[in-house]
Amino acid sequence: VQVRGLLSLVEDILDRATLDSDDSNASMLPLPTDDKLMQSSMMSVLDSVSYAIDRVACEIAYKSLTGSDAHEITMSVFEHLSSFHWDGKLVLTLAAFALNYGEFWLLVQFYSKNQLAKSLAMLKLVPVQNRVTLESVSQGLNDLIREMKSVTACVVELSELPGRYITLDDPQLSRIISTIPIAVYWTIRSIVACISQINMITAMGHEMMNTQMDSWETSMLANKLKNIHDHLAETLRLCYRHIEKQRSSESLKMLHSLFDTTHIDNMKILTALIHPKNHTMPLQDGLTKRKVHLDVLRRKTVLLLISDLNILQDELSIFEQIYTESRSSLLGADGKSHMPYEVVWVPIVDPIEDYERSPSLQKKFEALRAPMPWYTVDSPKLVERHVVEFMRERWHFMNKPILVVLDPQGNEASLNALHMIWIWGTEAFPFTRAREEELWRRE
Repeated sequence: VQVRGLLSLVEDILDRATLDSDDSNASMLPLPTDDKLMQSSMMSVLDSVSYAIDRVACEIAYKSLTGSDAHEITMSVFEHLSSFHWDGKLVLTLAAFALNYGEFWLLVQFYSKNQLAKSLAMLKLVPVQNRVTLESVSQGLNDLIREMKSVTACVVELSELPGRYITLDDPQLSRIISTIPIAVYWTIRSIVACISQINMITAMGHEMMNTQMDSWETSMLANKLKNIHDHLAETLRLCYRHIEKQRSSESLKMLHSLFDTTHIDNMKILTALIHPKNHTMPLQDGLTKRKVHLDVLRRKTVLLLISDLNILQDELSIFEQIYTESRSSLLGADGKSHMPYEVVWVPIVDPIEDYERSPSLQKKFEALRAPMPWYTVDSPKLVERHVVEFMRERWHFMNKPILVVLDPQGNEASLNALHMIWIWGTEAFPFTRAREEELWRRE
Protein backbone atom coordinates (compact mmCIF):
# COMPACT_ATOMS: atom_id res chain seq x y z
CA VAL A 1 0.00 0.00 0.00
CA GLN A 2 1.25 3.52 -0.86
CA VAL A 3 1.03 4.83 2.67
CA ARG A 4 2.41 8.33 2.01
CA GLY A 5 -0.41 9.38 -0.33
CA LEU A 6 -3.08 7.80 1.87
CA LEU A 7 -1.64 9.47 4.97
CA SER A 8 -1.83 12.90 3.27
CA LEU A 9 -5.53 12.36 2.56
CA VAL A 10 -6.21 11.15 6.10
CA GLU A 11 -4.35 14.12 7.61
CA ASP A 12 -6.42 16.50 5.49
CA ILE A 13 -9.64 14.93 6.79
CA LEU A 14 -8.54 15.06 10.42
CA ASP A 15 -7.25 18.63 10.12
CA ARG A 16 -10.63 19.78 8.78
CA ALA A 17 -12.67 17.76 11.27
CA THR A 18 -11.80 20.18 14.05
CA LEU A 19 -14.49 22.03 15.94
CA ASP A 20 -14.02 25.36 17.68
CA SER A 21 -16.49 27.94 18.90
CA ASP A 22 -17.10 29.55 15.50
CA ASP A 23 -16.28 26.67 13.11
CA SER A 24 -13.46 28.75 11.61
CA ASN A 25 -10.62 26.22 11.80
CA ALA A 26 -11.64 24.03 8.89
CA SER A 27 -12.60 26.92 6.62
CA MET A 28 -9.18 28.57 7.05
CA LEU A 29 -7.27 25.53 5.79
CA PRO A 30 -6.02 25.70 2.19
CA LEU A 31 -7.94 23.61 -0.31
CA PRO A 32 -6.24 20.41 -1.48
CA THR A 33 -4.76 20.34 -4.95
CA ASP A 34 -7.11 19.64 -7.84
CA ASP A 35 -4.48 17.73 -9.79
CA LYS A 36 -6.37 15.07 -11.74
CA LEU A 37 -3.34 12.82 -12.07
CA MET A 38 -2.84 12.85 -8.29
CA GLN A 39 -6.54 12.17 -7.70
CA SER A 40 -6.43 9.30 -10.17
CA SER A 41 -3.40 7.86 -8.38
CA MET A 42 -5.17 8.20 -5.02
CA MET A 43 -8.27 6.43 -6.35
CA SER A 44 -6.05 3.57 -7.48
CA VAL A 45 -4.59 3.31 -3.96
CA LEU A 46 -8.03 3.45 -2.33
CA ASP A 47 -9.39 0.77 -4.66
CA SER A 48 -6.84 -1.66 -3.26
CA VAL A 49 -7.37 -0.86 0.44
CA SER A 50 -10.94 0.42 0.80
CA TYR A 51 -12.19 -3.01 1.90
CA ALA A 52 -9.53 -3.21 4.61
CA ILE A 53 -10.37 0.32 5.82
CA ASP A 54 -14.11 -0.40 5.98
CA ARG A 55 -13.54 -3.71 7.72
CA VAL A 56 -11.34 -2.15 10.40
CA ALA A 57 -13.79 0.74 10.90
CA CYS A 58 -16.67 -1.70 11.39
CA GLU A 59 -14.61 -3.98 13.63
CA ILE A 60 -13.62 -1.18 16.00
CA ALA A 61 -17.11 0.37 16.05
CA TYR A 62 -18.87 -2.95 16.69
CA LYS A 63 -16.49 -4.25 19.37
CA SER A 64 -16.38 -0.93 21.21
CA LEU A 65 -20.20 -0.93 21.37
CA THR A 66 -20.35 -4.53 22.61
CA GLY A 67 -18.03 -3.86 25.53
CA SER A 68 -14.74 -5.36 24.32
CA ASP A 69 -11.71 -3.81 26.00
CA ALA A 70 -9.24 -1.64 24.10
CA HIS A 71 -6.42 -4.20 24.09
CA GLU A 72 -8.68 -6.91 22.65
CA ILE A 73 -9.91 -4.58 19.90
CA THR A 74 -6.35 -3.48 19.08
CA MET A 75 -5.17 -7.07 18.73
CA SER A 76 -8.19 -7.80 16.54
CA VAL A 77 -7.15 -4.94 14.23
CA PHE A 78 -3.63 -6.41 14.02
CA GLU A 79 -5.15 -9.74 13.02
CA HIS A 80 -7.26 -8.18 10.25
CA LEU A 81 -4.23 -6.27 8.90
CA SER A 82 -1.66 -9.04 9.36
CA SER A 83 -0.62 -8.93 5.69
CA PHE A 84 0.49 -5.28 5.90
CA HIS A 85 3.75 -3.81 7.17
CA TRP A 86 3.72 -1.80 10.40
CA ASP A 87 3.33 1.54 8.65
CA GLY A 88 0.49 0.13 6.54
CA LYS A 89 -1.30 -1.23 9.61
CA LEU A 90 -1.15 2.17 11.28
CA VAL A 91 -2.16 4.33 8.31
CA LEU A 92 -5.07 2.04 7.37
CA THR A 93 -6.37 2.12 10.95
CA LEU A 94 -6.01 5.91 11.05
CA ALA A 95 -7.93 6.03 7.74
CA ALA A 96 -10.70 3.93 9.31
CA PHE A 97 -10.85 6.41 12.18
CA ALA A 98 -10.87 9.39 9.78
CA LEU A 99 -13.86 7.82 8.02
CA ASN A 100 -15.76 7.70 11.31
CA TYR A 101 -14.53 10.94 12.82
CA GLY A 102 -14.79 12.98 9.61
CA GLU A 103 -18.41 11.99 9.07
CA PHE A 104 -19.27 12.79 12.70
CA TRP A 105 -17.89 16.35 12.58
CA LEU A 106 -19.18 16.98 9.06
CA LEU A 107 -22.69 16.47 10.41
CA VAL A 108 -21.95 18.69 13.41
CA GLN A 109 -20.57 21.52 11.27
CA PHE A 110 -23.38 21.50 8.69
CA TYR A 111 -26.29 20.62 11.00
CA SER A 112 -27.64 24.17 11.10
CA LYS A 113 -26.93 24.93 7.42
CA ASN A 114 -28.10 21.87 5.54
CA GLN A 115 -31.32 19.88 5.94
CA LEU A 116 -29.68 16.67 4.71
CA ALA A 117 -26.97 17.00 7.37
CA LYS A 118 -29.64 17.71 9.99
CA SER A 119 -31.66 14.62 9.09
CA LEU A 120 -28.57 12.38 8.99
CA ALA A 121 -27.41 13.75 12.35
CA MET A 122 -30.79 12.88 13.87
CA LEU A 123 -30.70 9.39 12.35
CA LYS A 124 -27.18 8.79 13.71
CA LEU A 125 -28.07 10.30 17.11
CA VAL A 126 -25.32 12.92 16.86
CA PRO A 127 -26.02 15.28 19.80
CA VAL A 128 -25.45 18.48 17.82
CA GLN A 129 -27.64 20.56 20.14
CA ASN A 130 -25.41 19.86 23.14
CA ARG A 131 -22.70 22.18 21.86
CA VAL A 132 -20.91 22.77 25.17
CA THR A 133 -20.40 19.05 25.76
CA LEU A 134 -19.20 18.50 22.19
CA GLU A 135 -16.64 21.29 22.48
CA SER A 136 -15.41 19.92 25.81
CA VAL A 137 -15.02 16.39 24.45
CA SER A 138 -13.54 17.56 21.14
CA GLN A 139 -10.71 19.44 22.84
CA GLY A 140 -9.44 16.29 24.54
CA LEU A 141 -9.89 14.28 21.34
CA ASN A 142 -8.10 16.89 19.23
CA ASP A 143 -5.06 16.82 21.52
CA LEU A 144 -4.91 13.03 21.24
CA ILE A 145 -5.50 13.07 17.47
CA ARG A 146 -2.63 15.53 17.03
CA GLU A 147 -0.28 13.10 18.78
CA MET A 148 -1.69 10.18 16.76
CA LYS A 149 -0.88 12.01 13.52
CA SER A 150 2.61 12.93 14.74
CA VAL A 151 3.49 9.35 15.69
CA THR A 152 2.05 8.01 12.42
CA ALA A 153 4.09 10.49 10.38
CA CYS A 154 7.27 9.37 12.18
CA VAL A 155 6.50 5.67 11.64
CA VAL A 156 5.89 6.29 7.92
CA GLU A 157 9.09 8.33 7.63
CA LEU A 158 11.06 5.56 9.35
CA SER A 159 9.60 2.99 6.96
CA GLU A 160 10.73 5.09 3.98
CA LEU A 161 14.39 5.17 5.01
CA PRO A 162 16.65 3.46 2.44
CA GLY A 163 17.09 -0.21 3.31
CA ARG A 164 20.69 -0.30 2.05
CA TYR A 165 21.72 1.91 4.99
CA ILE A 166 19.20 0.94 7.69
CA THR A 167 19.60 -2.78 8.38
CA LEU A 168 18.95 -5.00 11.36
CA ASP A 169 22.58 -6.17 11.20
CA ASP A 170 23.56 -3.07 13.16
CA PRO A 171 22.71 -3.72 16.87
CA GLN A 172 21.95 -0.07 17.61
CA LEU A 173 19.70 0.31 14.57
CA SER A 174 18.05 -3.02 15.37
CA ARG A 175 17.13 -1.76 18.85
CA ILE A 176 15.79 1.45 17.35
CA ILE A 177 13.63 -0.27 14.73
CA SER A 178 12.26 -2.70 17.33
CA THR A 179 10.35 0.19 18.97
CA ILE A 180 8.12 0.69 15.90
CA PRO A 181 5.61 -2.10 16.79
CA ILE A 182 5.17 -0.56 20.26
CA ALA A 183 4.47 2.85 18.69
CA VAL A 184 1.95 1.30 16.29
CA TYR A 185 0.22 -0.60 19.11
CA TRP A 186 -0.31 2.46 21.31
CA THR A 187 -1.42 4.64 18.40
CA ILE A 188 -4.03 2.10 17.31
CA ARG A 189 -5.11 1.69 20.91
CA SER A 190 -5.57 5.47 21.04
CA ILE A 191 -7.65 5.32 17.86
CA VAL A 192 -9.84 2.69 19.54
CA ALA A 193 -10.28 5.01 22.54
CA CYS A 194 -11.33 7.91 20.28
CA ILE A 195 -13.90 5.82 18.42
CA SER A 196 -15.23 4.42 21.70
CA GLN A 197 -15.70 7.95 23.01
CA ILE A 198 -17.54 9.06 19.87
CA ASN A 199 -19.77 5.99 20.13
CA MET A 200 -20.46 6.88 23.74
CA ILE A 201 -21.47 10.41 22.72
CA THR A 202 -23.98 9.14 20.18
CA ALA A 203 -25.27 6.47 22.57
CA MET A 204 -25.96 9.15 25.22
CA GLY A 205 -28.05 11.12 22.77
CA HIS A 206 -28.71 14.72 23.78
CA GLU A 207 -28.27 14.17 27.51
CA MET A 208 -25.38 15.71 29.40
CA MET A 209 -22.50 13.30 29.91
CA ASN A 210 -20.02 12.72 32.68
CA THR A 211 -16.80 12.69 30.65
CA GLN A 212 -14.30 12.89 33.49
CA MET A 213 -13.09 9.27 33.16
CA ASP A 214 -12.86 9.49 29.36
CA SER A 215 -11.05 12.84 29.51
CA TRP A 216 -8.52 11.30 31.86
CA GLU A 217 -7.99 8.37 29.46
CA THR A 218 -7.50 10.58 26.38
CA SER A 219 -5.12 12.83 28.34
CA MET A 220 -3.11 9.81 29.51
CA LEU A 221 -2.92 8.39 25.98
CA ALA A 222 -1.96 11.78 24.51
CA ASN A 223 0.89 12.06 27.01
CA LYS A 224 2.06 8.51 26.22
CA LEU A 225 1.99 9.17 22.47
CA LYS A 226 3.89 12.42 22.94
CA ASN A 227 6.68 10.51 24.69
CA ILE A 228 6.65 7.90 21.92
CA HIS A 229 6.78 10.65 19.27
CA ASP A 230 9.73 12.34 20.97
CA HIS A 231 11.57 9.00 21.00
CA LEU A 232 10.76 8.35 17.32
CA ALA A 233 11.85 11.87 16.35
CA GLU A 234 15.20 11.28 18.06
CA THR A 235 15.36 7.89 16.33
CA LEU A 236 14.89 9.60 12.97
CA ARG A 237 17.70 12.03 13.75
CA LEU A 238 20.01 9.13 14.61
CA CYS A 239 19.04 7.27 11.44
CA TYR A 240 19.59 10.31 9.22
CA ARG A 241 22.96 10.88 10.86
CA HIS A 242 23.86 7.23 10.21
CA ILE A 243 22.69 7.48 6.58
CA GLU A 244 24.65 10.69 6.02
CA LYS A 245 27.76 9.07 7.47
CA GLN A 246 27.38 6.02 5.21
CA ARG A 247 26.74 8.11 2.11
CA SER A 248 29.65 10.39 2.94
CA SER A 249 31.93 7.36 3.28
CA GLU A 250 30.77 6.04 -0.11
CA SER A 251 31.24 9.45 -1.74
CA LEU A 252 34.71 9.78 -0.22
CA LYS A 253 35.78 6.42 -1.67
CA MET A 254 34.38 7.40 -5.07
CA LEU A 255 36.26 10.70 -4.96
CA HIS A 256 39.56 8.99 -4.20
CA SER A 257 38.88 6.54 -7.03
CA LEU A 258 38.07 9.40 -9.39
CA PHE A 259 41.42 11.07 -8.71
CA ASP A 260 43.21 7.77 -9.30
CA THR A 261 41.63 7.47 -12.77
CA THR A 262 42.87 9.01 -16.03
CA HIS A 263 40.52 11.52 -17.70
CA ILE A 264 40.44 13.34 -21.04
CA ASP A 265 39.71 16.68 -19.31
CA ASN A 266 39.15 18.09 -15.83
CA MET A 267 35.35 18.36 -15.80
CA LYS A 268 34.56 15.15 -13.90
CA ILE A 269 37.08 16.09 -11.23
CA LEU A 270 35.83 19.67 -10.84
CA THR A 271 32.20 18.60 -10.87
CA ALA A 272 32.87 16.10 -8.09
CA LEU A 273 34.57 18.78 -6.00
CA ILE A 274 32.36 21.85 -6.38
CA HIS A 275 29.24 21.08 -8.34
CA PRO A 276 26.26 19.68 -6.36
CA LYS A 277 23.54 18.36 -8.66
CA ASN A 278 21.04 21.14 -8.01
CA HIS A 279 23.47 24.03 -8.64
CA THR A 280 24.20 24.53 -12.34
CA MET A 281 26.39 27.64 -11.94
CA PRO A 282 28.54 27.10 -8.85
CA LEU A 283 31.16 29.77 -9.56
CA GLN A 284 31.23 33.55 -9.43
CA ASP A 285 33.44 35.40 -11.91
CA GLY A 286 35.61 37.75 -9.86
CA LEU A 287 35.68 40.43 -12.58
CA THR A 288 32.03 40.52 -13.69
CA LYS A 289 30.56 39.20 -10.40
CA ARG A 290 28.25 36.98 -12.45
CA LYS A 291 27.55 33.33 -11.75
CA VAL A 292 29.17 31.02 -14.29
CA HIS A 293 29.29 27.32 -15.12
CA LEU A 294 32.29 25.08 -14.53
CA ASP A 295 32.81 24.97 -18.30
CA VAL A 296 34.91 28.15 -18.01
CA LEU A 297 37.61 25.90 -16.47
CA ARG A 298 37.47 23.10 -19.03
CA ARG A 299 40.92 21.84 -20.10
CA LYS A 300 42.69 24.58 -18.15
CA THR A 301 45.22 24.36 -15.36
CA VAL A 302 43.21 25.21 -12.25
CA LEU A 303 44.68 26.54 -9.01
CA LEU A 304 42.35 25.76 -6.11
CA LEU A 305 42.95 28.28 -3.33
CA ILE A 306 41.49 26.37 -0.37
CA SER A 307 41.03 28.10 2.98
CA ASP A 308 38.62 28.70 5.83
CA LEU A 309 37.12 32.14 6.43
CA ASN A 310 40.00 33.14 8.71
CA ILE A 311 42.42 33.62 5.83
CA LEU A 312 44.63 36.65 6.53
CA GLN A 313 43.95 39.78 4.50
CA ASP A 314 47.71 40.27 4.05
CA GLU A 315 47.99 36.84 2.40
CA LEU A 316 45.10 37.65 0.08
CA SER A 317 46.57 41.05 -0.80
CA ILE A 318 49.96 39.57 -1.75
CA PHE A 319 48.33 36.79 -3.76
CA GLU A 320 46.05 39.30 -5.50
CA GLN A 321 49.02 41.53 -6.38
CA ILE A 322 50.93 38.61 -7.94
CA TYR A 323 47.78 37.45 -9.77
CA THR A 324 46.99 40.92 -11.13
CA GLU A 325 50.58 41.57 -12.27
CA SER A 326 50.72 38.18 -13.98
CA ARG A 327 47.43 38.81 -15.71
CA SER A 328 48.54 42.26 -16.91
CA SER A 329 51.87 40.96 -18.21
CA LEU A 330 50.10 38.37 -20.32
CA LEU A 331 47.66 40.69 -22.11
CA GLY A 332 47.47 39.91 -25.81
CA ALA A 333 46.98 42.23 -28.77
CA ASP A 334 43.25 41.61 -28.49
CA GLY A 335 43.25 43.11 -24.99
CA LYS A 336 42.44 39.77 -23.37
CA SER A 337 44.57 38.02 -20.80
CA HIS A 338 46.27 34.83 -21.94
CA MET A 339 47.06 33.47 -18.49
CA PRO A 340 47.85 29.75 -18.69
CA TYR A 341 45.84 29.00 -15.54
CA GLU A 342 42.72 30.02 -13.60
CA VAL A 343 42.37 30.49 -9.84
CA VAL A 344 39.31 29.35 -7.87
CA TRP A 345 38.81 30.18 -4.20
CA VAL A 346 37.25 27.23 -2.36
CA PRO A 347 35.93 28.49 1.01
CA ILE A 348 35.66 25.86 3.74
CA VAL A 349 33.36 26.09 6.77
CA ASP A 350 33.38 22.89 8.79
CA PRO A 351 30.84 22.01 10.01
CA ILE A 352 28.71 23.77 7.40
CA GLU A 353 25.85 24.07 9.92
CA ASP A 354 27.86 26.84 11.59
CA TYR A 355 27.70 28.85 8.37
CA GLU A 356 23.98 28.24 7.88
CA ARG A 357 23.20 29.43 11.42
CA SER A 358 25.53 32.44 11.46
CA PRO A 359 24.70 35.64 9.54
CA SER A 360 28.08 37.02 10.65
CA LEU A 361 29.92 34.15 8.90
CA GLN A 362 27.84 34.72 5.78
CA LYS A 363 28.74 38.42 5.80
CA LYS A 364 32.39 37.53 6.36
CA PHE A 365 32.35 35.24 3.31
CA GLU A 366 30.82 37.96 1.14
CA ALA A 367 33.34 40.52 2.40
CA LEU A 368 36.27 38.20 1.65
CA ARG A 369 35.24 37.34 -1.89
CA ALA A 370 34.05 40.83 -2.91
CA PRO A 371 37.53 42.13 -3.93
CA MET A 372 38.78 38.82 -5.37
CA PRO A 373 39.49 39.12 -9.12
CA TRP A 374 39.52 35.33 -9.67
CA TYR A 375 36.73 32.77 -9.64
CA THR A 376 35.15 31.84 -6.32
CA VAL A 377 32.85 29.00 -5.32
CA ASP A 378 29.45 30.66 -4.95
CA SER A 379 28.89 29.47 -1.37
CA PRO A 380 30.68 27.32 1.23
CA LYS A 381 27.53 25.18 1.19
CA LEU A 382 28.52 23.91 -2.26
CA VAL A 383 31.57 22.17 -0.81
CA GLU A 384 30.04 19.01 0.58
CA ARG A 385 31.12 17.28 3.76
CA HIS A 386 32.85 14.35 2.06
CA VAL A 387 34.80 16.79 -0.15
CA VAL A 388 36.14 18.59 2.92
CA GLU A 389 37.12 15.23 4.40
CA PHE A 390 38.83 14.33 1.11
CA MET A 391 40.82 17.58 1.17
CA ARG A 392 41.94 16.86 4.72
CA GLU A 393 42.93 13.26 3.94
CA ARG A 394 44.55 13.63 0.53
CA TRP A 395 45.74 17.23 0.43
CA HIS A 396 46.42 17.64 4.17
CA PHE A 397 44.23 20.72 4.43
CA MET A 398 44.26 21.92 8.06
CA ASN A 399 42.32 25.21 7.67
CA LYS A 400 45.39 27.24 6.69
CA PRO A 401 45.43 28.24 2.99
CA ILE A 402 46.78 25.75 0.45
CA LEU A 403 46.99 26.03 -3.33
CA VAL A 404 46.24 22.72 -5.05
CA VAL A 405 47.11 22.67 -8.75
CA LEU A 406 45.10 20.50 -11.16
CA ASP A 407 46.36 20.11 -14.71
CA PRO A 408 44.01 20.28 -17.75
CA GLN A 409 43.16 16.57 -17.28
CA GLY A 410 42.37 17.01 -13.58
CA ASN A 411 45.57 15.37 -12.34
CA GLU A 412 47.20 16.73 -9.18
CA ALA A 413 50.23 18.70 -10.38
CA SER A 414 50.94 20.06 -6.89
CA LEU A 415 49.29 19.60 -3.49
CA ASN A 416 50.40 23.08 -2.39
CA ALA A 417 52.02 25.55 -4.77
CA LEU A 418 51.64 28.63 -2.56
CA HIS A 419 55.37 28.93 -1.88
CA MET A 420 56.09 28.67 -5.61
CA ILE A 421 53.68 31.52 -6.29
CA TRP A 422 55.23 33.66 -3.54
CA ILE A 423 58.74 33.14 -4.94
CA TRP A 424 58.37 32.94 -8.74
CA GLY A 425 54.82 34.02 -9.58
CA THR A 426 53.57 32.92 -13.00
CA GLU A 427 57.10 31.82 -13.92
CA ALA A 428 56.47 28.74 -11.78
CA PHE A 429 53.81 27.51 -14.23
CA PRO A 430 52.78 24.66 -14.52
CA PHE A 431 53.63 24.41 -10.79
CA THR A 432 54.86 20.83 -10.91
CA ARG A 433 57.64 19.42 -8.71
CA ALA A 434 59.87 19.12 -11.78
CA ARG A 435 59.31 22.81 -12.55
CA GLU A 436 60.12 23.74 -8.94
CA GLU A 437 63.38 21.77 -9.03
CA GLU A 438 64.30 23.43 -12.31
CA LEU A 439 63.69 26.91 -10.85
CA TRP A 440 65.77 26.13 -7.75
CA ARG A 441 68.66 24.96 -9.96
CA ARG A 442 68.56 28.31 -11.73
CA GLU A 443 68.80 30.08 -8.40
